[in-house]
Amino acid sequence: MFDFLTESVFFGAFISLLFYEAGLYCKRRWKYAFLNPLLISIILTIALLAVLHVDYETYYAGARYISYLLTPATICLAIPLYEQFELLKKNYLAVIGGIVSGVVTSVVLVLVLAVILGFSHSEYVTFLPKSVTTAIGMSISEQLGGYVPVTVAVIIITGVLGNIMAEPVCRIFRITDPIAKGVGIGSASHAIGTSKAMEMGEIEGAMSGLSIAVAGILTVFASIIFSMIY
Repeated sequence: MFDFLTESVFFGAFISLLFYEAGLYCKRRWKYAFLNPLLISIILTIALLAVLHVDYETYYAGARYISYLLTPATICLAIPLYEQFELLKKNYLAVIGGIVSGVVTSVVLVLVLAVILGFSHSEYVTFLPKSVTTAIGMSISEQLGGYVPVTVAVIIITGVLGNIMAEPVCRIFRITDPIAKGVGIGSASHAIGTSKAMEMGEIEGAMSGLSIAVAGILTVFASIIFSMIY
């Protein structure tokens, strides 16, 4: 029975969806910010694979089909943006300024971290695309000579932390404007953070969705420039 399950093409997808649903249940049941469904599903999946001694290739053979949905899911974020298009036109300078600030802050912090910790060039460029969506981040890391698997892990961790910390940070720094919230979350923690922004409100979700696309494009250029600095 075990061999049948692990050799099934749907094994990886099944346990990923099952554990994500478990994460959703925990979040709805206890409502703590750290009970992020994605984080819970990652922890449970790793634990199950370790206990059952299932290698990553076997898991990914089925789980990869979920990743195919990442691009269309990201594109769907254009729908709330379209609904808030008039608001965007009235505030486009502030929005663009916020996204640029977020991208510059991200790559500068990585540069400072690399200098302090003595990263090699490959390690340094691995972290540069930490705040963009996975598809863009993987391409940047690969082209610049980084460690792509590590980049993926860093991007996921960044997104999960952004999702968990979004509301507390807004409260601490008294950020009440929905546009500012959305731009900050989207430019710092991509699609995973955007899911939190959409929970916070329609405007937050729309601005965060826009920030994913624009920040991704700007990060490509910023990463190339900053990769030549260190």
